[in-house]
Amino acid sequence: MAMPLVECIPNYSEGRRPEIVDQIIAAVLSVPNVQILDRHSDIDHNRTVLTLLGEPEPVKEAVFRSIAKASELIDMNVHQGEHPRIGATDVVPFVPIRNVSMADCVELARQLGNRVGAELGIPVYLYEEAASTPERVNLENIRKGQYEGLKNEISVDPARKPDYGPTELGKAGAVVIGAREALIAFNVYLTTDDESIAKKIAKTIRFSSGGLRFVKAMGVFVDGRAQVSMNLTNYRKTPIALVVEAVRREAERYGVAIHHSELVGLIPQEALVNAAVWYTQLDQFESEQVLENRIGQSQNSENRFTFLDELASDNPTPGGGSAAAFAAAQAAALAEMVACLTIGKKKYAEFETEMRNVAEQAKNLRIDLSSAISEDSRAFEALMAAMHLPKSTPEEIEKRNKAILGSTITASEAPLRTAELGLAVLRLLAIAAEKGNINAITDAGTGAALALAAITGAGANVRTNLTAYPENEFAHSILAKLADLEKEVPAVYASVKNSLETRAKIPLL
Repeated sequence: MAMPLVECIPNYSEGRRPEIVDQIIAAVLSVPNVQILDRHSDIDHNRTVLTLLGEPEPVKEAVFRSIAKASELIDMNVHQGEHPRIGATDVVPFVPIRNVSMADCVELARQLGNRVGAELGIPVYLYEEAASTPERVNLENIRKGQYEGLKNEISVDPARKPDYGPTELGKAGAVVIGAREALIAFNVYLTTDDESIAKKIAKTIRFSSGGLRFVKAMGVFVDGRAQVSMNLTNYRKTPIALVVEAVRREAERYGVAIHHSELVGLIPQEALVNAAVWYTQLDQFESEQVLENRIGQSQNSENRFTFLDELASDNPTPGGGSAAAFAAAQAAALAEMVACLTIGKKKYAEFETEMRNVAEQAKNLRIDLSSAISEDSRAFEALMAAMHLPKSTPEEIEKRNKAILGSTITASEAPLRTAELGLAVLRLLAIAAEKGNINAITDAGTGAALALAAITGAGANVRTNLTAYPENEFAHSILAKLADLEKEVPAVYASVKNSLETRAKIPLL
């Protein structure tokens, strides 16, 4: 099964001091395997929005560290900005991306909220899908009165009691944590500095005032212009093009026009394609008609040659760990191919369901292993960077040693993950070799040989990286996991050999 992925889009009440934002970002990046896909800071809003991606637990830890750092550096008693806010870290939504359910995201929100309240002493409110009461589903209800209003009411109004943490507000304010579907943060600037016009337009188009479904909007003054600031919570049911035209129509009522628009954070490609189709009236449009999509499909096979060129260079990365992941990815692709060549054949009808499962699992493994190719390189590069840290003083030496140990563990976890995925691929190839289309049985055998090579090479990289830490608890745990999975490999590989020899009379080394 493909690695679970969750997106998180924390909003911080700081957009004017880059040095503060950089420290918050450093707190996020202190957790391995969490990517920052986007960073957007706005001076007028005095707000920064980060888009994080990774597995659920690392993302949750990264966000916690960023909340802790923001609470140290941002004083809400002196904060000013156009955007509504109640805390240094104002809002933290989790969004399911892959192999993560909305229920999983709700649980992440609750776990994070409990920890923030208990360890940091910051009041926490749950919203959207994680809301504890219907009144707290909408973010604007929780932020009513903003920081200043909440500070006066939190200890005296039972309706303002937080879900976690104290019933008093410190300089870090409160944080709203929740789970929701993907949304588009979208702003439209008008050809006027009259903020009241933006407010009137926002009132007309937002759903809470009787406007468009799945649209939240407010009028503000930004960069010398009136701005309609919006969140589009379901771009499929209320397309972005429809929203733009609604704003344009309302603006004309007041004798103004749209000057330009902007995105805050990321937008699904589908939303932009839908907008283009809507405006151009391409009723018969198919996604395969996009040139870049077709080029991407045709170049997928060419990318492997770029990788081989890089592998052959005198750079230390990519190296053996990446090569092992590449071999395992090829093995997954062969498992998928054998399954696909079996599906739909009358001769193998009894295995139809099983082969469909093999094809789906192999596809997911192929995607994960493709990512593992670069992940291994990044982990090793981080280790090399740690080794180049200064070591002139005892403090520097201690810091360097800790960084090297942490990077070594991460650099060992990457090939261990490759070995785990390689074994999963080998299991699928055993099924494909036993029950798949006999005309493709040698492809299953080739895949098994590649998977075996990947596991062997990945294991060698794990052991090499941990040679200097034989007594370390984390190193011992990693080596134990590797040894456990290696015990299963001979029997699974022998199953593939047996299928080739009995079904096709072909020996496999």
